[in-house]
Amino acid sequence: MVDDRLDVYDLIPKVELHCHVEGTVRPGTVVELARKAGRPLPVDDPSLLYRYDSLDSFLAVFWLVQETLVSRDDWARIAYESVVDGAAHGLRYREMFFTPARHLAAGQDLGDIVAGLTEGIEAAEAETAARCMLIAGIDKAYGGGAGLALVERLGELRRSGRAERVIGIGADSTELGVDMRQFQPAYAAARDLGLRRTCHAGEAVGVGPENIRLAIDVLGAQRIDHGVAIVEDPTLVARCASERIPLTVCPTSNVVIANRYRSLAEHPLVAMRDAGLLLTINTDDPAMMDLDLGREYRAVAEGCGVTAAWLANLAIDGIESTWLDAADRATLRAEFTAMTEGIVGDDA
Repeated sequence: MVDDRLDVYDLIPKVELHCHVEGTVRPGTVVELARKAGRPLPVDDPSLLYRYDSLDSFLAVFWLVQETLVSRDDWARIAYESVVDGAAHGLRYREMFFTPARHLAAGQDLGDIVAGLTEGIEAAEAETAARCMLIAGIDKAYGGGAGLALVERLGELRRSGRAERVIGIGADSTELGVDMRQFQPAYAAARDLGLRRTCHAGEAVGVGPENIRLAIDVLGAQRIDHGVAIVEDPTLVARCASERIPLTVCPTSNVVIANRYRSLAEHPLVAMRDAGLLLTINTDDPAMMDLDLGREYRAVAEGCGVTAAWLANLAIDGIESTWLDAADRATLRAEFTAMTEGIVGDDA
């Protein structure tokens, strides 16, 4: 029996493959962590910080939030709260980014960071129906050498059985003025370790589809994060559709953070799906946009003119984009299909 008090967009079961744990920290938690870490915020209300006119202006605030995470317990807390908050809005399975370059440079140990995140996720999984794995994000601003060092340290942790929840790597942060080729050694090392690979590309204003092509052909990325610039290259669209290379799209983020579009009505999500691209809808950094998964789906429905059934079908199709094995994907697809019966109509 469906609880009539719940919104249909919350009830749709969802996978989320593009969400940064540092961008999910509750505002109240930011205040408490900043106070505990002795890093006072410039304002009493962190929501007042969350105003952006470009990706790089957003990153300045993102880095400020990152600076409040100084201990293993901090990482455990934000991971726990992140998964619990997502589960309240339909999250069933997530592959979640963490980007530790700033923390490693400050002397934190990657093993402690991963252990804290793992503890928090396990506690949340015990209380919810959600599952969560981790993706280690290379901060592009720190360069290729730091990226390779991160992957090598992950390899050490995996060999000692201390990073089993980390199943892949990505590359995020600034996109302007960055040569993607410098991260090829890190991606090659990740491939040799058996890690899956994704990459932020084609997000920032002023960036075309070339970074998407470089991520696939030079870095060997198996998935593309954001990737909205792909619509400028019909040949690349056709290729990614044919090869089933997933794109993890964050519509509200593309408006609010990257300022690539003025509104969701301008977002190419529907055109991308109509072209046969394999897509998921994701929140990116929800706490920094007063967002959650239900609100994201609702905003897409209203802004892009699609139905709840259309979104439910996209959510089911998005299971193919995960790094789960075939058996787990089949199980999740069956669960999603059963859950959506009675929640949405057949007006996709």
